[in-house]
Amino acid sequence: MADIASARSSLQVCDLSQRFGTIQALSHVTLEVREDELLVVLGPTGAGKTTLLRIIAGLQAPDTGRVVMGGDDVTHATPSARDVALVFQNFSLYPRWTVRKNLEFPLRAPGRNLPPDEIRSRVEWAADLLKITGHLDREAVRLSGGEMQRVAIGRAIVRCPRVFLMDEPLSNLDAKLREALRVELVELRRALRTPMVFVTHDQVEALSMADRIAVLSGGRILQLGTPKEIYESPASLEAAVQLGQPAINRIRVRRVDGWWIAQDGTPILKSESVAGGDEMLLGVRPENIEPTGGTHEGRVHIVVDLGATRVLLVHWAGSEFHITTDRTGEFKPGDMIRPRLRHQSAIFWPASAAP
Repeated sequence: MADIASARSSLQVCDLSQRFGTIQALSHVTLEVREDELLVVLGPTGAGKTTLLRIIAGLQAPDTGRVVMGGDDVTHATPSARDVALVFQNFSLYPRWTVRKNLEFPLRAPGRNLPPDEIRSRVEWAADLLKITGHLDREAVRLSGGEMQRVAIGRAIVRCPRVFLMDEPLSNLDAKLREALRVELVELRRALRTPMVFVTHDQVEALSMADRIAVLSGGRILQLGTPKEIYESPASLEAAVQLGQPAINRIRVRRVDGWWIAQDGTPILKSESVAGGDEMLLGVRPENIEPTGGTHEGRVHIVVDLGATRVLLVHWAGSEFHITTDRTGEFKPGDMIRPRLRHQSAIFWPASAAP
C-alpha cells in the first residue's frame, strides 16, 4: 500500500488572528509544518490550540491571516476541499458499527466513488498498521479505550489526507496506554510520511514525539524549535516553564565583584562572560545543579524518589531549588548540602521577566 500514502504536502499558517468577543484566541500566529514532520503545538488550557486546529481544518474562518497547503491558499476553502484528517480526544465512533464499518465510513462519503476493492484494501492496510486486524468484525462498543482510539486514528489515515491534525488524542487514556500509543503514532507518521500537527498540554508528549515544538500561550507563539532547542535555550521564562518536570529553577540575582549574588547575599556563580545588566533573572534546570561542590550550605527539605532518580527540594540562597540526582547519593530531609550550578547551563533573562 505504499502508493496510498504517496501524496506529500506542507502546511503554512500565516499571521492568523482570531477573537471571540473580548478574548483574543489567536494573535498573529505564523508557523510552517514541513513535509514529513510532526509538529507539536504545546500549551495550557485556553492557549488557543484547538482554535488553531479548527482554522487549519476549515471548521472556522480566521479574522485575519491565511492557511496555505502545498502552495495553495485554502483559507476560504471548505473542509472537504482541504483534505485534512482531524482526530479528537473523544473517540467519535459509531458504537454499534463494526470496526470495519467505522473504518469504511469516510471512504463511502458522497463524492468519493471508490471501488469496493480499493475500500477493502485501504481498510486492511490501516488495520494492519494500527494492529487492529483481529478486531475488524467486532462492534466498536466492545473495544477498550486504546483500541477505540486506534480505530479513530484509522478512520483518519484510510483517507490518506494531505495533513493530519490531532487534538489531544491520547488525553482520555491511562498512562500506560498513552505511552504505548505515543510510540505507535510516531512510527505511524514516519511510515505514512505525511505532515502531522499534534496538539497537547502534556510536555512528555511534546518532548517524546515532536520533530519541532510550537509553544503557544495566550494565543501567541512564544517559541518554535526542536525539543532540544526549546528545553536548553528557551527564548523566555514563559517558554521555559512549559517544558521540564520539575520546572526550571529561577532566582533573582545581581552582579557584584564578578559574581552573581542572590538577594540574601549568597554567591550563585561567577559572572564573567555573561552579557546583560547587573540585575537579572537566572534559570537553571534541576539536573544542572550538583548537590555537592559549592561554597554555601543549603538544607534538604524533601526527597522525592522517582525510581531511577531522586528530586531534592532544597532551601538555599534564600529560595527553594529542585535538584535532580541519581541514586548514588544518600540524601534525607534535614541534610546540609552545598549545591553547585553548572555554569554553562545557566540561562539569564531580564529581571523584569520574573512574575
